[in-house]
Amino acid sequence: MRKVFIPLLLLVTMTVSAQFSKFFHDKTLRIDYAHSGNATSDAYALEGLYEEPYWGGSKVNLISPFDYGNYKFTVTDLKTGELLYSHGYSSLFSEWQTTAEARETFRSFPENVVMPYPKKPVMVDFYNRTRDNVWVKKFSYQVDPGSYFISTERRLEFSYFEVQKAGDPATCLDIVFVPEGYTQAEMGKFRADCERLAGYLLKCPPFDAYSSKINLYGVEAPSAESGADIPGKDVWKKTIVNSSFYTFDIERYLTTYDMRSVRDVAANAPYDQICVVANSQVYGGGGIYNHYALFTSDNPYADYVFVHEFGHAFAGLGDEYYSSDVAYENFYNLSVEPWEPNLTTLVDFNSKWKPLVTPGAPIPTPVSEKKEFPVGAYEGGGYTAKGVYRPSHDCTMKSVSYNNFCPVCQKAIQDMLEFYTR
Repeated sequence: MRKVFIPLLLLVTMTVSAQFSKFFHDKTLRIDYAHSGNATSDAYALEGLYEEPYWGGSKVNLISPFDYGNYKFTVTDLKTGELLYSHGYSSLFSEWQTTAEARETFRSFPENVVMPYPKKPVMVDFYNRTRDNVWVKKFSYQVDPGSYFISTERRLEFSYFEVQKAGDPATCLDIVFVPEGYTQAEMGKFRADCERLAGYLLKCPPFDAYSSKINLYGVEAPSAESGADIPGKDVWKKTIVNSSFYTFDIERYLTTYDMRSVRDVAANAPYDQICVVANSQVYGGGGIYNHYALFTSDNPYADYVFVHEFGHAFAGLGDEYYSSDVAYENFYNLSVEPWEPNLTTLVDFNSKWKPLVTPGAPIPTPVSEKKEFPVGAYEGGGYTAKGVYRPSHDCTMKSVSYNNFCPVCQKAIQDMLEFYTR
């Protein structure tokens, strides 16, 4: 069987790769738009289209099998209607909609998505996930790849360096480190920080088992000043991607709204995932699925914060803690299952991690039996103490503990690694 299977697998891979060449160029098309609204409404408005020089993604896995994210977009051939590409993601806007401020005012957030550059006209459709877990089409845009309105201008062009080169970007997970608050004189520090941070990731299971399939790059993009904004302490820094603590008035929540600059800097290297490294000793960070992971370089817990935030950004993992301060109100609808693979409301536990539950574990699982049942359904998670359940008593997605992903989170990460590296 093995002698038959291997040639067949190669034939399938070659066929799908040929499909990529039929429909796409080996570079990126980026679509920038404004996402505006309040707690109960939203709208999309196109801002611009940009050609970027690299396509870091797979040329085989173009249709996402993961139903993750608060949003998704699809790319279909305009003439035939054939689905060519799909991608799920989340954004700061969807989080903001659950805050008290969103009930009182309207705001606009800059967002963008990337796709392989099409050879023929395509239709790009954007979808929102409702609180009832139903996908609703919200915006469509017809792309003519030959249009002279697609900008080829490179606004923030810099050199990049290889932190680790494992192989062809098409068959590896490609991570780009974007420096935030590193001056030109601190580029040496940025390089050293990238090496150290890469070590944290590559030594953490299950990433360690895939270290030979992970490319890591750094972009030498200096800022005028060191650090990041800390509005609550009247600290404002001139930095390249405009990151700030106190997002939604939560002191430790470090994010950036400036997605145009984030993408402009990241585009200097091939990438699947963006990691923004803020040059700071302050504890904080943020991670948003297929958006970015952002964290500080020199906090004593930098190893934990990096892998925790990357768990959000890369694998769509949800927060399993429920006692820390957050700005969200009723973040999860308890009558449906969360899309995150490591959280459940038990509405449809069969669709979650039930096969991984320790034999004999009662569902829900009492905390008093945590040693006997490493995997169960422990109440408390997703910022609420009641109604949302997590897989294990403790995990890197719950507490400040590096190298402590529970079996369910490890499985979710591994599934995503397989998707990116096939």
